[in-house]
Amino acid sequence: MSMEQIQKLRQETGAGIMDVKNAITEADGDEEKAREILRKKGAALAAKKGARETHEGLVVSYIHAGGKIGVLLKLYCETDFVARTEDFHALADDLAMHIAAMDPEYISVENIPEDVIETEKRIYKEQFADSDKPEDVIEKIIDGKVEKFASEVCLLGQSFVKNPDKKIGDIIQEYIAKLGENIQVGGFARYEL
Repeated sequence: MSMEQIQKLRQETGAGIMDVKNAITEADGDEEKAREILRKKGAALAAKKGARETHEGLVVSYIHAGGKIGVLLKLYCETDFVARTEDFHALADDLAMHIAAMDPEYISVENIPEDVIETEKRIYKEQFADSDKPEDVIEKIIDGKVEKFASEVCLLGQSFVKNPDKKIGDIIQEYIAKLGENIQVGGFARYEL
């Protein structure tokens, strides 16, 4: 275990020195395994912090395409200390830019009105009306289509425009683990000429 390896993993994950050392030891020096261990630990910490209240944060604006698209975003955290950090500002800016590019309609699946979900289900059911597939198979297909629809229209389910391998929800979880506080999207408005 080298000091360079420890510093590199600390910088990538935001984890403490002891956590990085323990992960490297647990992974028998394998940097990739250590990174995975730290990510799992960070996700577990983020899940614990997810219930904590957020009273501080930022409102950020983003203007794109020569003034043709604009976004206002409310991003919450627990303390004004974190709200002033460069990392929190970078996350807010990235989220606002993503909203400008991808035009989500809702923050999360929980925010989609039930009538919208029912309309989608009805449309998908009509598509399979003349199908000779068993009803339980059709229901599974419809559930999959509704899940895909939700991931396309919800900010947290969308693939991050700068890194399509990660969902916005995953990016926020990484920042929760890195900054040590709960972070929530409070709302957004997107305007386009």
